[in-house]
Amino acid sequence: MFSLDEDDEGEISVGESSDAEREMTPDIPKAPSVKSFDDGGDFEGASDVDQGTLRAFVVAVIYANAAVLLVALGPMVWFFEGWSRIGPALFVGGLLAGVRTYQTYRAWQRSRDEADEAAEGEADAEAAEGEADAEAAEGDENAETDGDAEPDEDDFDPDAAPPEA
Repeated sequence: MFSLDEDDEGEISVGESSDAEREMTPDIPKAPSVKSFDDGGDFEGASDVDQGTLRAFVVAVIYANAAVLLVALGPMVWFFEGWSRIGPALFVGGLLAGVRTYQTYRAWQRSRDEADEAAEGEADAEAAEGEADAEAAEGDENAETDGDAEPDEDDFDPDAAPPEA
C-alpha cells in the first residue's frame, strides 16, 4: 500500500550520523598526562614534596573538611532536630576548625618566609664578604702606588695634628 514500507526508502535514521556529519565533527581532544601519586596507594611519589609542606597541606585539609562539615551540620541539627546544645556546639567547633586551618596555613607561610630570608641572608653575607675581599685587595694596590702621593680628600682628619716641618 505504501511505497515507503516496501523498499525502506525515505526513512530517516535517528541516532546515526551521516558521512557528511562525520567529516564535519572535530576530533575528540585528549587530556594531558599529569604526574600523580602511585596507583598502589603507598604514596612513594610524595617524596618529591617538601615534608613540611606536605604535612601542612594534609593538616589544613583535615581541618578545612571538619570546619565545613561542622559549620553546616550544627545549624541543621539545631533547627531540624531541636538539639539546642549540640547544634551550637558543633557550629562553634566548626568555626574553631576554620581558625586552626588558617593558623596552620600562616605557620607554613611564616616558615617559608624565614627560610627565604635565611637563604637571602646567606647570599648577602657571601656577597658582602666578596666585596670586602675586593676592597682589601684594592686597598693593598693603592697603598703600594700612593707611597709618595698626596693624601686623598677621603683621608682628611680634622682632629689630626699638623705635620711639623
